[in-house]
Amino acid sequence: MTTVRRLAILLCGYEILRKSDSTRGRGERFVFASPISAYLLELTSGYLLVDTGVNSAILRDPALLAAYYTGRNWTPPIVQLAHELLPQLAQLGVNPQDITDVFLTHMHMDHTGNLRQFQHASIHVQRREHEYATTAGHAPAWFDIDYDLPALRWALHDGDWTFAPGVQALATYGHTPGHQSLLVTLPETGPVVLVGDVADLAENFAEQVLPGDASDDQQALASIRRINQIVDEHGAARFLCHDPAFVHSARLAPEWYS
Repeated sequence: MTTVRRLAILLCGYEILRKSDSTRGRGERFVFASPISAYLLELTSGYLLVDTGVNSAILRDPALLAAYYTGRNWTPPIVQLAHELLPQLAQLGVNPQDITDVFLTHMHMDHTGNLRQFQHASIHVQRREHEYATTAGHAPAWFDIDYDLPALRWALHDGDWTFAPGVQALATYGHTPGHQSLLVTLPETGPVVLVGDVADLAENFAEQVLPGDASDDQQALASIRRINQIVDEHGAARFLCHDPAFVHSARLAPEWYS
C-alpha cells in the first residue's frame, strides 16, 4: 500500500563540474554541466518537497556572489528562469503554502537554496546532518544564509524512518555526515529510489566508484552498495539527482510520474 499519488522532477539549474568531482580519480580534464534536481511528491495527505535547489538571489547580488562563489574561485551555478523553483511549482498548480513538509537529502547549498520559502513547513533532516551544518567551522559547501532562519521548523531524525506508507527514508551517510535518501512507491511506476547525492552518476553505482568528495569514504561506499541492494531487492528505478543522461531523458515537471 502506498499513499503516494504521483511525483514530479524539478530541474533547478546546473553546476559546472570536473568529472572527477563526481567520480573519484576519473576525468580530471573533463568538465560537464551537472543538473540540480528536486522532487515534488503528491500524497493523499498533501505535498512533500524533496530538496529545494539553489539560492539564485546569491547569483544576482555581486557582493554575495563574490562571498560565496567567485571569491572562492568557484564557478557559480547556472539558474535560468525556467529553473526557478517557485515558477515550476506554479506550473504544477502548487503554491508554496500547500507544501507542508520538506525532506532534505542533505544540507549542501544546491539542496537548501529555497528553504526560506517554506518556513511554515516541517523540514525533515538527519540530526547529525543538522548538527554539522549548524556548527561553526563546517565546510564551505554548506551555506548558512540558506538555513540560518529562526522560523524554520526542523524535524530531526536518526537513521531510517518512515514518512508515510510508500515513503521510506534511508540513512545513506558518507557523502555528508547525515545524508539520507528516499524509497518511494508510486502506484503505476512502482518503487523508485531518490538517491540524492549518494553518488552523482550511473557509473558510480555500476562500478562502485566513490564520489569526488565524501565526509567518510567507507560510509560513502557502503551507501552506494546499499542503494544497489535496495534497487535489486525491490526492482526499483534509480532517480539520479545530478546525472545528465538520466535527467535529460526523464519526464520533467510539469509532467508527472504516477
